[in-house]
Amino acid sequence: GFYTTLLLTQTPGHILTQTNNKTEILCELKKENTGVYWYRWSQERQHFEFLLFSNTLGKATYGPNVKQDKFSVHEARSQSSYSLHISHLQPSDSGTYYCSVSQSSQLLLGSGTQLRVVDVLPPKTTQTPVSKKPVPRITKSKAASREGPCSPLVWIPLAAGVLLLLLSLVPTAYRLYRLRRRLWLRIHRQ
Repeated sequence: GFYTTLLLTQTPGHILTQTNNKTEILCELKKENTGVYWYRWSQERQHFEFLLFSNTLGKATYGPNVKQDKFSVHEARSQSSYSLHISHLQPSDSGTYYCSVSQSSQLLLGSGTQLRVVDVLPPKTTQTPVSKKPVPRITKSKAASREGPCSPLVWIPLAAGVLLLLLSLVPTAYRLYRLRRRLWLRIHRQ
């Protein structure tokens, strides 16, 4: 299953940038890990895509049809902090990017970073001063109602993405099994 967690801090929450620019998303981890997975959810295509996995040695494994010159992961500050660099941005790169770690057979997700790539940035508007209205206080009962399991709108596409990823690994595992068997037979014939 997928869980959003406080063990991963992802910044920034939103990025608005122009075509052909580059950007960076930071993922900070609170626990030891074997590496970081990166995923993208496209609202437009209703599609969840595995981008890459970067292990603690800095070796990256890319998802199918992912351009290796477009995405790279760098260790930032320490082994508990990774940054995803995306270059040559196009509007098709827009979506919500998630960093993720595997822990106890679960994928823990960061909070997500919404990236929007546009040809022309909207003009900056001058902000009107905010009125001094009293801030409503959140009582414990209201706060409790906001907690709980994540929305099906989040976990269903994520679960589908993981399932597709696992299914795409089946042919590779079978090929490795056949190769290993051939090598074993070749060794034992000699």
